[in-house]
Amino acid sequence: MVGQGVLRECLLDAEVETVLTIGRTPTGQKHEKLREVAHANLLEFSAIEGKLSGYDACFFCLGITSAGTTEQEYERISYSIPVTAAQTLVKLNPGMTFVYVSGSGADSSEKGRTMWARVKGKAENALLAMPFKAVYVFRPAFIQPLHGIRSRTKVYNVLYAVLGPLVPLVKRLAPGYVTTTEQLGRAMITVVKRGPAKRIQESQDINEN
Repeated sequence: MVGQGVLRECLLDAEVETVLTIGRTPTGQKHEKLREVAHANLLEFSAIEGKLSGYDACFFCLGITSAGTTEQEYERISYSIPVTAAQTLVKLNPGMTFVYVSGSGADSSEKGRTMWARVKGKAENALLAMPFKAVYVFRPAFIQPLHGIRSRTKVYNVLYAVLGPLVPLVKRLAPGYVTTTEQLGRAMITVVKRGPAKRIQESQDINEN
């Protein structure tokens, strides 16, 4: 869902010249700026390294829910994949800005009781230590999907359908905890364009970009 939102904003931005998506399956979208690579093994990028050079930024949006997922599987997807991707990219594009979508409540100490928060915090720490031009961690809380965008997680779509009518109220009462796919995508592009900002962007920071 986040990736769809970020892709939409990149394709709409006149200053973004080319977008390359990497995933297990194509996005299904067509655009003159869009290039796509379908790549099954996201823990091994040597076969496609030749296509990954010359980019200014990576927006890493892949993720899964921790519900019903073992810690080993969750860590494989939420830690091993982003760190492996970043290690490949920093070698090919040291001047790149890497933006990682984490989550509100991620545990930078890596010692808390909540499994997903520990794993996300571990990934954040590993990425922030890498020698890119810049690394930003985005920690959105509730994300409202706009423009027909839907999550691939069925339970999330049910949740959004149920909570949708309440979003305006939540925005008034707790504006710092709600962002949209559009705001998130725009904010990710903005930190790449402007440069220095808070390395860890909470939901309120995202909305203020």
